[in-house]
Amino acid sequence: MKHIQFIETVLYVNDQQASADFYTKIFRRNPDLNVPGMTEFRLAENCKLGLMPNNGIAKILSGRTPHPDQGNGIPRCELYFYVEDLELESDNAINSGAKLISPIEDRDWGDKVCYFADLDGHIIAFAKKL
Repeated sequence: MKHIQFIETVLYVNDQQASADFYTKIFRRNPDLNVPGMTEFRLAENCKLGLMPNNGIAKILSGRTPHPDQGNGIPRCELYFYVEDLELESDNAINSGAKLISPIEDRDWGDKVCYFADLDGHIIAFAKKL
């Protein structure tokens, strides 16, 4: 799809600064942008992860959807990262305060994967091809 030039996934979070600190530890790098209302991490040349406070997006959605606070703690998305060193990423996630959901296992779709939850319940998977 050549018409899509850049991808930014935005997670709605309860506490922007706590989430920014968490993802700084997970990615082992500082955000590229960290201002009130938005934190961004550039993950690849054409991909960013954004963190936006629930109350900030609620203003934009203007009551046309349920308030994002109603979904706190409920897995609402999954970030699936292919990594070089699966054990390193798993250990780093645990040390960063991520909640272990499923340890490193060979999966029937051809990946070795571990799953964690972030502070808001979003799922983070670290994977490697078998």
